Amino acid sequence: MSHFFQGWKRGNEAEKLACNYLEQQGLRILERNYRCKMGEIDIIMEDQRTLVFVEVRYRKQSAFGSAAESVTTSKQKKLIRAAYHYLEAHKRHNSVCRFDVLAITGAANEHIEWIPNAFQQELV
Repeated sequence: MSHFFQGWKRGNEAEKLACNYLEQQGLRILERNYRCKMGEIDIIMEDQRTLVFVEVRYRKQSAFGSAAESVTTSKQKKLIRAAYHYLEAHKRHNSVCRFDVLAITGAANEHIEWIPNAFQQELV
């Protein structure tokens, strides 16, 4: 199995795990892998009346930093641009929004860390 395919498969499994975990916390999934010219959003959910853009990060081990720490400022900017695109495309300009990170660490998914409001951006 190629390294690329293994990484894609692992990422897909991590996103499924994230969806299940967040649904158990009461969030409702709207869309997975939203892609546009601005970037990609792993999962878009609703938490009551709040639109939640979720970045899922997986690390087999944390020797080089945690999964959550891998969401760089550059990645945040891409997520924000993609979120603007989503809001425009779905006519949800007045939605209350937030950006969450769901970080999974460990080969057997030993640790899940959900960070609501991981970073701030006014989407107006």
